[in-house]
Amino acid sequence: MKKALITGITGQDGSYLAELLLSKGYEVHGLIRRSSSFNTDRIDHLMVDPEIHQVSLFLHFADMTDGSRLVTLISQIAPDEVYNLAAQSHVRVSFDEPEYTGDSTGMGTTRLLEAIRITQVNCRYYQASSSEMFGATPPPQNEETPYYPRSPYGVAKLYSYWMTRNYREAYGLFACNGILFNHESERRGETFVTRKIAIGAAKIALGIQKELTLGNLDAVRDWGYAPEYVEGMWRMLQSSTPSDYVLATNTGYTVEDFLRFSFNVVNLEWEKYVRIDERYFRPTEVNALVGDFSKAEKVLGWKPTIFTPELARLMVSFELTRFQHHSSVGKDFN
Repeated sequence: MKKALITGITGQDGSYLAELLLSKGYEVHGLIRRSSSFNTDRIDHLMVDPEIHQVSLFLHFADMTDGSRLVTLISQIAPDEVYNLAAQSHVRVSFDEPEYTGDSTGMGTTRLLEAIRITQVNCRYYQASSSEMFGATPPPQNEETPYYPRSPYGVAKLYSYWMTRNYREAYGLFACNGILFNHESERRGETFVTRKIAIGAAKIALGIQKELTLGNLDAVRDWGYAPEYVEGMWRMLQSSTPSDYVLATNTGYTVEDFLRFSFNVVNLEWEKYVRIDERYFRPTEVNALVGDFSKAEKVLGWKPTIFTPELARLMVSFELTRFQHHSSVGKDFN
């Protein structure tokens, strides 16, 4: 049985990746941060689902700022594959917390790579890189496109990207960067714009909420479906040689487009309900991110099947069902 270690297992991508690996017969280990309350909602079903062997999922307390703990866990678990998905991943928040973002998102990668080097565990390593590394560089963006990050988050991810390549070249580590463009789902954090829009559209349609407050509606993004993207992560570590890959849909839509797709699901005109607030604008905006996944398709056989219009429909439909269920059982809507 293969063993995999996932940092950031409680996040959107981590939960989908854990599901995928468990379905393939892996023993999965996940890192969670110690706090006074548990934040395992996205993976709770994996520990109680009778269709999945509960003994195959193990959670460990650890933090990406604690290198000695990472060394201990890598040594004890001896994973065959390591997926580093941990990060302070909210771009706008990274402007408010640049030092923490750099420490957890950037230096955390170095600590994990160094733990693998020190313990000499023979494993394959996946680094969650980001399209935000391209920043101001115009699309389409692929593996050869110059980087020009425009946020502390993008800068930290670029540091992690180069550290991963450096450990691959200096120490022969089987290490891959997955340069993932925006990928969303029903499990996306509620402060991210796509989930915020989906929730807003559903609540407004049900009479729970009156308006939706957003920032820049002109930003162009390449939005895909998260479950498909974690399949791409896994494929990278099954390849014969380590490399770096863009995962994207090759299509770009504005935030306004996503608004329109979402409100169309509930037969409403978004213009009547959306208010713009400059507090939601970034100090330095990224105008357009549109990827080119041709390398991943050629080498890994990976390609997306769900694109932005369908993604918006899936997300809004999920929220409608969720809030209708809450209403029927008398639960709070928040």
